[in-house]
Amino acid sequence: MGVYNEQGSVVQEPESCHMLIKESKNGSSSLTFRSRLSRLSPRHVYNDMMFMVGGWTQDDPSCLVEQFCPEYNEWRAAARMVNSRGCVAVGTLDGKIYAVGGEDNIRCYSSVERYSPDTDSWSADVAPLSSPRSGACLVAMDGYLYAIGGHDGITVMNTVERYDPKVNTWSKQVPMLTRRTRAMAAVLHGYLYVMGGNDGETTLNSVERYNPADGTWSICAYMLSPRENAGCTVYLGCIYVAGGKDELSLQLCAAERFDPDNMRWSPVKRMRNKRDNMSLVVFNGTLLAMGGHDGVTTLKTLEVYSHESNTWRHFGSMKSKHPGGRVAVLC
Repeated sequence: MGVYNEQGSVVQEPESCHMLIKESKNGSSSLTFRSRLSRLSPRHVYNDMMFMVGGWTQDDPSCLVEQFCPEYNEWRAAARMVNSRGCVAVGTLDGKIYAVGGEDNIRCYSSVERYSPDTDSWSADVAPLSSPRSGACLVAMDGYLYAIGGHDGITVMNTVERYDPKVNTWSKQVPMLTRRTRAMAAVLHGYLYVMGGNDGETTLNSVERYNPADGTWSICAYMLSPRENAGCTVYLGCIYVAGGKDELSLQLCAAERFDPDNMRWSPVKRMRNKRDNMSLVVFNGTLLAMGGHDGVTTLKTLEVYSHESNTWRHFGSMKSKHPGGRVAVLC
């Protein structure tokens, strides 16, 4: 498996080009992500693995998978999924990556695949969902995976299914209060939050959360902006949401965060790029916005967020475009 530069050609020596910080506040020389990690004390050095999974269009049905390797400061190709698909739900559990549902130009999928980084291989021996679904959310909580919402090509769903890896089965849970596809989901302080999405008629800013202790859903404070296909993750004890598109189908660069202490949403500095269908992840303690579509082209670029200064800046590029793909981080 070769190492590639941004143009896709094989390089013999590692190059510090993709995850390069272009500028610093004090005007000092630029540092690569690897260099920054090397200056931290051992208790601050992380060993996360980051993968971009899937992505499909009729013009580019390649469904590439890429892994970022901090030791080389490079992205390199990983094993492809068994089925090429976009709008796939991606999540992690027990050190493995799961790809659930999705679609191509023919159908929506109910099948599930699992990736093992130890063998760099995908297996299709995971139980399927009860029905085909694209645009679902996938999150891990209490040792289970939850597949939430989505659409089957005709109907937007409020279905919630839970996967138990010990017995390789999905079981239906209490459905959401609202039908949602292309929504965002996150787990914080033992609750499962689902935000925004589209109910089949309009883009939503509503938020609901699930309490696994009693199996109930309840309404929470609404987001500041309606959005679907946004990035979402938990960072520094808050839920961050960024990008997506609004009720006018306009691509967004706006971001916001939810503080569970006061149960309120507040604005965050806008990203440098509009990013619909993007990923928002925490990798080695850093909040990254990745990929997406700016209304003209599918992006390979990354941005990094500074909590201290409430700013975003360019943070390199992936090797390939991944329309409809999602990022997974294994800790």
